[in-house]
Amino acid sequence: MTKRLKVVVNRDLCDSHGVCAGTAPEVFDLGEDDQMRVVVSYPPEVHLEAVHAAVRGCPKGALSLVEED
Repeated sequence: MTKRLKVVVNRDLCDSHGVCAGTAPEVFDLGEDDQMRVVVSYPPEVHLEAVHAAVRGCPKGALSLVEED
């Protein structure tokens, strides 16, 4: 069985800086209410490099990726 990576946001840490939305706009969105949203919880392979960069670049360390079956 293939494992998928899921984007997880710690809402207690997230301050909606928008770095993730700028790095991986296909997966993250900063809404008009200035709240960060994950628009693709299980990003496809084509977006994983950008998602990893967004996780590393989050100024609050609020993002992570977890493997799921």
